[in-house]
Amino acid sequence: MAKDKREHVVMVCQETGDLNYYTSRAKTSPKLELKKYSPKLRKHTLHKEKKRK
Repeated sequence: MAKDKREHVVMVCQETGDLNYYTSRAKTSPKLELKKYSPKLRKHTLHKEKKRK
């Protein structure tokens, strides 16, 4: 079986700490920081990557 070149990660809201999104990224790329929608705050906020276990 070939090794996976992608890594599964969780996107965490920086204002509330909620785990809102699950995504994958290339293992060699830098950590993701994206503006995503936070349903609790009902606005777009910064979400940072956290490793999924």
